[in-house]
Amino acid sequence: MLAKRVIPCLDVHDRQVTRGVQFGRAESGGLRAVGDPVALAIEYDAQGADEMVFFDITASAHRRATMVDVMEQVAARCFMPLTVGGGLRSVEDMRLMLHAGADKVSVNSAALEDPTLIRAGAEKFGSQCVVVSIDARRVGRDAWAVYSHGGRLATGREVVAWAREAVALGAGEIVLNSIDADGTKAGYDLEITRRVSEAVGVPVVASGGAGRLEHMAQVLQEGRADAVLAASVFHFGELAVDDVKAFLASRGIPVRRRTAEPGGSPSGEDR
Repeated sequence: MLAKRVIPCLDVHDRQVTRGVQFGRAESGGLRAVGDPVALAIEYDAQGADEMVFFDITASAHRRATMVDVMEQVAARCFMPLTVGGGLRSVEDMRLMLHAGADKVSVNSAALEDPTLIRAGAEKFGSQCVVVSIDARRVGRDAWAVYSHGGRLATGREVVAWAREAVALGAGEIVLNSIDADGTKAGYDLEITRRVSEAVGVPVVASGGAGRLEHMAQVLQEGRADAVLAASVFHFGELAVDDVKAFLASRGIPVRRRTAEPGGSPSGEDR
């Protein structure tokens, strides 16, 4: 079995990491400032994070320059792979972030508006670089719908069908965000995570709802996710990445563990 990944997520607004609940927005005062993205990335890298995801949650042409600067600083100082998303609307936007140091680029609303963006990115940079982030909301007892623009707009798409289409177009990974669970710390949406994981042949990253160590184990086992993404529990010191990995390992879930190289720098045992 492949090792499962533990991924901290940094939602960046005006060069500050922020957190909200159920996609709370900056304009409504629904965000809480957490800290500097570069400093936090360095800390999570030291804790043994497998990857780091950055989302520019109020992306604009002006702020994109700020995110480029953030990516350059983090890439120069951190060992782990980096994914960046938010406001990427073209292959050129993707190229800019990859050139700044990102290993993957994540698209969401722009891909829903123009699905050919997924294929164009995959053809230019490879499927392994293209992540499709899906914001899912439960709309019935047995139904989940895709939302865009930070969870504000219903798209008329069904979650599993859109995940399949995105992969067919070239997406190499799916990040599945539960709008209902986001920031609640009540646990991941196990059912929709399992359905998407079983429907696609690429890794699925579960996002939204982490509150306890047990939640992460559940979504990896019952939800069949390939990785867990979390924010608040890491940012506010409730959990540390290495503690999560130790707990998962105690449950028989394979994880990547870091060791120190002779020079003192971290190394992935199974990289």
